[in-house]
Amino acid sequence: MNKSELIDAIAADAGITKAAAKLALESFLGNVGSTLKKGGRVSLVGFGSWSVSNRAARDGRNPQTGKTIKIAAKNVVKFKAGADLEGSVN
Repeated sequence: MNKSELIDAIAADAGITKAAAKLALESFLGNVGSTLKKGGRVSLVGFGSWSVSNRAARDGRNPQTGKTIKIAAKNVVKFKAGADLEGSVN
């Protein structure tokens, strides 16, 4: 499912226009992104939670040449599925 298909599904399920569903989805994504950018955590009970983790700098290897390269430290987003979501998949 892509973004436009998700917007269509939200509009149909909620009985709202596609424009309203698009605004709601964009608001959700924007709020999740800004919370994570501030170092916060977003948790939807039963669905899952998003958090930010710091990945330390490390040495890597160029697969073509075999030379060692430096990989910079960075923040990465992690998602942990909730029990209800995992149960619906299995």
